[in-house]
Amino acid sequence: MSLSPRSAVLFSATFASLLLLSACGKSETPAPAPTASSTAPAPAAPAAASTAKSPAASSTAAAVAPAATTATAPAAAATAATPTAAAGTPLSFSKLTVGDAVNGDRQVTKASTTFAPTDKTIYASVATDGSSTGAKLNAKWTYTEGKGVLVSNITQSIATDGPAVTTFKVQNPDLWPEGKYKVEILLDGKSVASQDFDIAKR
Repeated sequence: MSLSPRSAVLFSATFASLLLLSACGKSETPAPAPTASSTAPAPAAPAAASTAKSPAASSTAAAVAPAATTATAPAAAATAATPTAAAGTPLSFSKLTVGDAVNGDRQVTKASTTFAPTDKTIYASVATDGSSTGAKLNAKWTYTEGKGVLVSNITQSIATDGPAVTTFKVQNPDLWPEGKYKVEILLDGKSVASQDFDIAKR
C-alpha cells in the first residue's frame, strides 16, 4: 500500500505519539516508587527512641533516691551510739593482792604468798576499773592438796563509778593445815585472776 506524503507525515506523527505515550507509561509505572519516599517519614520511629529516654531519666532519678537513704543510715547509727558512750566504761579487773593485813582503804598492806598456820585471817584485795551498778565479784578459796577442798566461796555486789578496791577474807580460829592454797577471782561468773599461796611453819 502506497501512502501519500501527507498520509506518511500523519502516520509518523501518530506513531511518534504512541511511542511518547508508551514512554510516559513506562515512566508512570515506577510512580509507586515515591511511596517508598512517602514511607521515608518512617524515620519518625527514632522519635519513639527519644521517648524511651524519658523512662531512663526517671529510672536514673529513682537510683539517686536510695543513695540518699543509705547516706542517712550511718547518721542514725552514730546517734544510736551516743547513749552507749554516755553509759561509761564497763567494770573490769585490774589487780589481785593477797596478804595478812589491810589498811583503812581495804588494800593489802604487804603482799605475800606464804603464811603461817597461826595467821588467823588471810585477805585478798581486788582492784577494779570502770563503772557498775551491781556487778558480782566472787572469791573462791581452795585447799589444793590431794583432791582439793573448797574452803570458802564469797560473792560481793559492786556499785562504783570509777576505780575501786573490794576486799575478801578467810578466817580460821584454829591452826591452818599446812599445804598449798589458791584464791580465784570471778567477775560476773567469769574467772579474771587467781593467786596461789602456801601455809607452812616459819
